[in-house]
Amino acid sequence: MCEMGLREKEGDLLEKDWMILLQQRNQLAKVMETNQMTAKYGLVLSEQDAELLVEERSHVLREQKRVEFGAGILPKIIEEFCDSDFIDQNSYVDTLIRLQEIFYLYKNEMQDEISDEELLHFMREQFEEVCLGDLGYLEGTCLCIFAEAIRAGYRGYQATEGYGEYSKFDEVQRWDRQVYLEALDHLF
Repeated sequence: MCEMGLREKEGDLLEKDWMILLQQRNQLAKVMETNQMTAKYGLVLSEQDAELLVEERSHVLREQKRVEFGAGILPKIIEEFCDSDFIDQNSYVDTLIRLQEIFYLYKNEMQDEISDEELLHFMREQFEEVCLGDLGYLEGTCLCIFAEAIRAGYRGYQATEGYGEYSKFDEVQRWDRQVYLEALDHLF
């Protein structure tokens, strides 16, 4: 099915866009290879899913006015997020599409000051610990605040590779689990 879809596209675009088609085939193969790693977490992409992800990548790159060579960021996103407690097979493709969109948006917002790995580490840590799987909160709060700090000249994330950074900028008072448990002990 996947090969047939690509062959039909190849016939139409062969003369104009053969380089783009070759790159998409390579990206598709790289995305499908991630199944070997993600299957142990119960996450597997079908060929149709992988095609959709590659198409969405092209769309978001055009939308964000970015150019990317090689396998792209998607295999790295998959590797970074595949063992998340907040992603299951039913939400896997949609979550990857959103993570890809958010990644490229914030690469632009951070004016490419942050490396791909630093941004991915930051995204994953906030997704798990602060956002509890809420992509809207990741995009609209955590990354927004962090991007503002980076645009203002903050570079502390370089020493930590993007880990442990959000608490320096978080404006929301969070509860402390240990203090909560101690308070419960005093009540009972």
